[in-house]
Amino acid sequence: MSTLHLTKDTTTADGMRQKIDLAGFTIHTDVSIAAGGSGSAPGPHDLFDASLAACKALTLTLYARRKGWPLDHVDVSLTSDASAEREGKYKLDVALTLHGNLDETQRTQLLAVADKCPIHKLMTTATIEVSTRLADEAA
Repeated sequence: MSTLHLTKDTTTADGMRQKIDLAGFTIHTDVSIAAGGSGSAPGPHDLFDASLAACKALTLTLYARRKGWPLDHVDVSLTSDASAEREGKYKLDVALTLHGNLDETQRTQLLAVADKCPIHKLMTTATIEVSTRLADEAA
């Protein structure tokens, strides 16, 4: 189980920037200037997208290490299309650049493994339940 704590970051005048404390790290989120924020940090959708990109890169790196394959590192480019989000569709296009002296079989296997990363599976196969309550109410 994981717990994070989000509070208002008082360093911006617009009051939209948020501070996220998670697993001993602090990150921030904001919204664009056009949406009323200061555009000082990634937005929530950006963090959602980044979790997928990071998971794919880390999963491939760990897999290649276990196999003893010469994968130096993975670059991930991700493009999102939220144009139909209100209709329940959010599209993510992920392009992987594999760096290292890999043969074609290894490259093909790594591509297949990328879609098995935990966040990809969570986003595409899990039933996610979200329960929201006021903090002073019993869980």
